[in-house]
This record gives sequence, C-alpha cells and structure tokens, in this order.
Amino acid sequence: MRSGMAGGAGQHESRETRQGWFVVIAAMIGVAVGLSPLPFYTIGMFAPELSREFGWSFASMMGSIAVQSGVVMLVSPLAGAVIDRYGARPVALISLTLFGLGFMSLGLNNGSLIVFYGQWVVMSVLGAGTLSATWTRVVNGWFDRNRGLALGLASTGTGLTGFLIKPFTAWLIVSFGWRTAFFVIGLLPIVIGVPFVFRLFRERQAAGVDPAGAPAAPVAEQGFTLSQALRSARFWILAAAFLLIAFALTAPTPNMENILKTFRFDLPEIGRITASFGLAVIAGRIIGGWLLDRIWAPLCAFGVLMIPAAGSWLLTGSTVSTTEAFLAVLAIGFGAGFEFDLLAYLINRYFGQRHYGAIYGCFYTVIALGSGLGPVVYGFSFDRSGTYQMALLGGIGCLIAGGILLLLMGPYPRWTDESAAKTG
Repeated sequence: MRSGMAGGAGQHESRETRQGWFVVIAAMIGVAVGLSPLPFYTIGMFAPELSREFGWSFASMMGSIAVQSGVVMLVSPLAGAVIDRYGARPVALISLTLFGLGFMSLGLNNGSLIVFYGQWVVMSVLGAGTLSATWTRVVNGWFDRNRGLALGLASTGTGLTGFLIKPFTAWLIVSFGWRTAFFVIGLLPIVIGVPFVFRLFRERQAAGVDPAGAPAAPVAEQGFTLSQALRSARFWILAAAFLLIAFALTAPTPNMENILKTFRFDLPEIGRITASFGLAVIAGRIIGGWLLDRIWAPLCAFGVLMIPAAGSWLLTGSTVSTTEAFLAVLAIGFGAGFEFDLLAYLINRYFGQRHYGAIYGCFYTVIALGSGLGPVVYGFSFDRSGTYQMALLGGIGCLIAGGILLLLMGPYPRWTDESAAKTG
C-alpha cells in the first residue's frame, strides 16, 4: 500500500545512486560514534571504577543519563533548526569534534559529582549535532524507493556500538585505567567519525552546474515549515503515538536484567540471554526499514509493534522458560531497533524535507520524554509490587494504542510546491 507518494519511477532512479550508499556508510559511522550510543553503553563500565575512586553511588552516576536526556529534550529543536539553516555536514563535523573533546573531559574529574553532571550537560549540548536528525535528514534526501532500507542501515550504528564498545571499554580500563579509557573513547568521534563524514557525507545536489560553472546548489526541498507542521493534526497524532511507543520500547531495556532475576535466572544465564539484544536491534533496523519501503508505513508500524508487545507478554507470566526469555529479549530488541527508523521515515513522508531538522528535533524531545519516564515507571512498579507484571501490561497497552494512533495518519501527502501539501 503506497498511497499518496509523490514522484514517479524516474525520480526514484535519479535519486538512488552509488554515492547515496556511501552517504549511508558515513551516516552509520557518525551514528555509531555519536552522543546517542557512546555515553549510554559505556557508563555502566565506568560506574564501578568511579564508585571505587570517589565513593559515588551507582544511582547518582546513572543520573548522568537522566541529565543527558533532559538536555537533549531542550536542545533538540534548536539543533534541528541549526541543521536546516547551515546544513547537516558542517554541523556533524563540528559536533563530532566537540562531543569527543567533551567525553574526554570526563577523565579529568577529581571527585566532584556536580562537576561530573556539568560535564554531561556540556557534552550533551555540544554533541546534539550527532543525533539522528543530522544523519537521517541527508539520507532521506538521497533515497525514495529504498528510503526505509537506507535509514535502517544508517541507524545500525547504534547496534554496532552496543555490540563492540563494552568489551573494548573493559579492555581499556583493565589495561590502562579509567582515565585513559575516557580519553581513548573520546577520540573515536574525532579520529573515526570526522574523516568519514568529511569524505563521504554530502547532501544531494541538483544535477549539473550553473551557467557560471559553479557546482550546483542543493536540491530545492519541499514540505511543511515548522509552524505549518505544528498547526497540522497529524503532528499531534504522531507526537502522541511516539510518546507511548518510546515509553513502552525504552522502559524494559535497562530493567531487563532485573526482570529476568525475578524469574530466578542466574547472572551467567541472564548475560547469555540479554547478549542477543544488540543483534536484535540491528535486525529491527534493517528488516523494519526494508518493510517500510513496501508497506504503508502506519500499517507496517502497527504490525511490527505487535512483536515487542508479544515479547512483553511472554514476561508477564508467573514462570518464564529460557526459550521464552530469549524470544522476549529478541522481540523487544527488534521493536527498539525499528523505532527511530520509523520516526525518520514518517516525518519525511508526512512533513517533507523543508524544515525536517526542526520538526525532527521536536519529535526527539517527545521521544526523550517517553524514554526518560519509561524506565523510572517500570522501576517504581517493581519497588511497589516486587514484580514487573503490571508495568509490562501497561507497556503492551501503550504499544497497541500507539500503533492505532499511527493508523489515523492517512495517506502520504502529495507535495505541490515548496511550502504546502495536499493529501490525495
């Protein structure tokens, strides 16, 4: 079902060139070494070392993730507007460099938790240009027919980081100490991300050159302005849907080990079961993106969201077998991988490219809110009842409700000029 798509086959062919796939590679690497995965996947490795060194509690150190989420909620719309105005490539290059330096600074802390939180604030502001809006904006411009697959491949960077960075961080800490580990990991955005982005990451240009022989300007972009999007009912439907979806998909992830503990799994078995999560995220990104290219996105989303809903359902019983636990982790990971690809695809299809960065930034704020609330609510439910059953049932309800809301989005708009659209 592909109702309302603009353009014909010729447009599809002209967009999807070999250079576009190089852009996808650069975006994947940029995502992998950006603000979203690096701090999230490494703080758990650094926490025992910082606790031993400074006597900080684990709860206080995990508060750094909440600090990051709060800052991202505030600065994402602004970062998106900067991307729209100055271009994704220069923003990415500057932000990768500054984010890397900010991460390195964590290794200089001498025991002040307030300074530690301040470092996370600065790092999050400087690294906001490495978030999804930067990469998906450019990838969207290169693809139409295979847009979902391209977005999925680009966003696998977070899964790759999740799979590789923990053992690498552990080796650095054991071999050289935690301060050196902060420094080396902070170098990754600079020595890996910046060269790839500089060489391969380009916004699509109009064909040919102008009469003076200068390179062609960027392609004229169609779609809503931010103010037009905010006046659209679809904007608020999508915001409500993703608040629910982000809540339900994020909440089980940091609680997963404790969820499995409630079923009497021992730590080695929990480690084996949860190790599959990162690979499931990658599968969700690629397979989900491929499906988006072939099925009307809201219907595709509803179907895919039922997978993590089923996974959560497996964990609501009084007993859970190893096989059921493994399937639940795979299902929830698959849904978590699909989330950001779906958002990028829907924003581009329903609101266009004209103010994509600013609009995406607004939705990133919504996702950050849902993602920040979810783990806390699940943890509170466990503290009160000693089980996650009610929280998981609530998460299932959120996934179903979010999927139903997406079905209200209607057909894709047909863009008729640079500032307006009409559905058809």
